[in-house]
Amino acid sequence: MGIRFPSMVTQAKQMLKQQQQSSLTKKMMLSDVPKGYLAVYVGSEADQMKRFIVPISYLNHPAFQDLLVRSEEEFGFNHPMGGLTIPCREEAFLEITSRLSHSW
Repeated sequence: MGIRFPSMVTQAKQMLKQQQQSSLTKKMMLSDVPKGYLAVYVGSEADQMKRFIVPISYLNHPAFQDLLVRSEEEFGFNHPMGGLTIPCREEAFLEITSRLSHSW
């Protein structure tokens, strides 16, 4: 009965390396958002969500606040994409944000 300690160490090192790479990827994704903007993920299914960068000023608009209320109802404060997730069709989101960009 032998203990395979070296293989356990190797596996642990590989898992740690994967976690570090995942953490680095998340940091890189968050760092590409310019000051005054926020990243939101839009879509009805997690595997088909699309990332958008929107001005923070949209947070004050009633139409955008309605989207946030719907997001809270569906996800609470646990957003699966790691950022703000809005559960609506991409077309609807683009229509709303297009109107916001013209009205502000």
